[in-house]
Amino acid sequence: MTISTLSGLYTGRVAPDYAKGRASAIDKQPVPGEVSVDRLGLTGDEQADPDNHGGPERALLHYCLDHYAWWQTEHPARATRFEPPGFGENLASRDMDEHSVHIGDVYRIGSVRVQVSQPRTPCWKLDVRFDIPGLARRVQETGRCGWFYRVLEPGTLTPGDTIERLERQPEGLSIAAAMAAIYRQPNHQHLQQLAHCEALAPNWREKARRKLRRAPDASSQQRLAGGPANR
Repeated sequence: MTISTLSGLYTGRVAPDYAKGRASAIDKQPVPGEVSVDRLGLTGDEQADPDNHGGPERALLHYCLDHYAWWQTEHPARATRFEPPGFGENLASRDMDEHSVHIGDVYRIGSVRVQVSQPRTPCWKLDVRFDIPGLARRVQETGRCGWFYRVLEPGTLTPGDTIERLERQPEGLSIAAAMAAIYRQPNHQHLQQLAHCEALAPNWREKARRKLRRAPDASSQQRLAGGPANR
């Protein structure tokens, strides 16, 4: 089933002092031609914080281009900043969003086969990037967050490649439903599904288990607001 077309492909290098004394590679740049993809993502793409970014479960970040117009309307004074790849995405397309994309979905993009592994959890670096305090929290509240892939079969990607859905798990929740269950409207059934979903990244399964136990999420506020500088 053909879903969409890969409109943009982006990689970034680490800026050693992006903000608050922290490094970041959120400032992605367009790649005009073919790029190789391995289990860790696009060749030439870097991550500054391996504990919270990158790795096999977060190899590629996909964002919906249709969201940018919505953000421009919500923040007209910063409208010119809301252009791809503003959210630090590696892949961008239209006609795919957090409601239509489900955890565990398998896609063929170019010669690469990928699987949706988890939603993107926004952090304070988005506030800095757009100069809008609280934007990361707003991204979390609206669920316009994007999603990550794990790479099942390496290959190459080129802007213009067809995005084809190959598989969907019958019990796979949408990215939007997963975000709502964890951060907005706890739903016991959805949390149980997330906690036992083998296609979901382990850290997200643990989020669901903590939510079911009603355990506090001490890291969430730090992620959204940013901690002390660490040089």
